[in-house]
Amino acid sequence: MKKILFLLFISFGLLANAQFTKANLRASGLTCAMCSKAVYKSLSSIAFVEKINVDIQKSTYEIVFKSGMGVDFDALSRAVVDAGFSVAQLQVTSVFNGVKAKKGSQVEVDGKMIQFINGNDQLLNGEKTFSIVDKNFVSAKEFKKYSASAGKTYESGFAEGKRVYHAIL
Repeated sequence: MKKILFLLFISFGLLANAQFTKANLRASGLTCAMCSKAVYKSLSSIAFVEKINVDIQKSTYEIVFKSGMGVDFDALSRAVVDAGFSVAQLQVTSVFNGVKAKKGSQVEVDGKMIQFINGNDQLLNGEKTFSIVDKNFVSAKEFKKYSASAGKTYESGFAEGKRVYHAIL
């Protein structure tokens, strides 16, 4: 009986500590293969990045994160900016275990606060992908659209000492 309880405790702990698994980043301003290579090299230098698959024609980078390492979205954005470009879109995939998501709700995932600016009382289970819509993660036009449509739901800053990232499902 003790072994069963221990295994349940370990299993619950693993589910509760779900982490981000991958991201799909689209860069803007790229005009050639050398531009794509510069972004690739910059992203590859980040410690929590395990591997990157590049689609040069779409200017997208599928980034797989190392297991057990914290992910820093701002580091991804800085890497693209340091290469001389900007992030046009960042879609992040994470594993959820019974997380309620509704407009304005904040959820802690892998030590990050994610605030959904859309959603209709959804229950998130399993692998889900969402887009980060903060400044430096979308175009200026998209940022303006999301922040205006979300109104008070789109307050920037920190919650419980953690950076809040705004997301859409």
